[in-house]
Amino acid sequence: MKLNLLNGAALKRLAILAIIITSISIFVWSLMVWMPGESYRQNLSPLSSIEIKLKDRLKSDVETLAVKIGRRNFDSYQNLVAAKDFLTKELEQAGYKVREQQYTIEAKTFNNLEVEIPGSSRADEILVIGGHYDRAFNTLGANDNATGAAAVLALAREFVGTKPLRTLRFVEFTNQAPPYFQTENMGSLIYARAAKQRGDKIVGMFSLEKLGYFSDKATTQKYPPLLSFFYPNQGNFIGFISNIDSRELLRNTMRSFRAQAKFPSEGAALPSSIQGDVWSDRWSFWQQGYQALMITDTASFRYPDDRTADTVDKIDFEKLARVTTGISKVIRDFVGLDG
Repeated sequence: MKLNLLNGAALKRLAILAIIITSISIFVWSLMVWMPGESYRQNLSPLSSIEIKLKDRLKSDVETLAVKIGRRNFDSYQNLVAAKDFLTKELEQAGYKVREQQYTIEAKTFNNLEVEIPGSSRADEILVIGGHYDRAFNTLGANDNATGAAAVLALAREFVGTKPLRTLRFVEFTNQAPPYFQTENMGSLIYARAAKQRGDKIVGMFSLEKLGYFSDKATTQKYPPLLSFFYPNQGNFIGFISNIDSRELLRNTMRSFRAQAKFPSEGAALPSSIQGDVWSDRWSFWQQGYQALMITDTASFRYPDDRTADTVDKIDFEKLARVTTGISKVIRDFVGLDG
């Protein structure tokens, strides 16, 4: 009888533990993992004629940044200036007046580049689309982050002449990479602080961070601890990642992307303490209380050459064009443009 009572107590404790674990899993899933809509799982259709032109333009711009210009960082300052000049010229040729936000480090001038399309009935509400054009780790920086900088440039070109309800800004940031990452001299932090001081009502920020590496092979996608239980092991999707405070922005963004873009997508709203969750310019906007998310191929969680041989031949420009097109559709929804 005593043994039966002990077994009964042990079973009760196990049942309670199972309920606790299940409850925690459901809470984590509902808070961090659940996203509206469904990821696209069918075969990708052929590119449209517009997407083919976009693919070619993205490839040309990435090659200019990562091959013609090459290393772009504090150690290769003249190349960084060349990248800034290239992006400025392209934005001006698209029809924009480029605002340069300049600041100085050790007698060297660094520049964030901003262009803006004023909104109409909701002009005080601002959506920022940004990506950094520098690169550390002594690589050519094709995926990190020539793909992001080129996508910002492509999207800026597309929206010239539109009349959104909300104000739309495209920003090319400098000094995201070490040694300036998460320091006072990080370009996006300088930008976000200035915006906050002006009282800018930024209602969302998309950080375009490494967009061009994909693989359909199993086990090519890695994750921080425990997240692998919730997500696929193929690195063939685009990721949307925010902190917990930005999950409303994240879910609205994913809802729009999945409703319109025929491309695999996954999303997560993660605590900032999780490895990799702060590796982008969105971190700077979080510091100022703005909602922001990163759109990414997940970088070193998928891309084996992220910090070594980051070259143009590793980039899938067809998929980069598909992703950029999908982001464009999300932006149209967000700022109130039809079509």
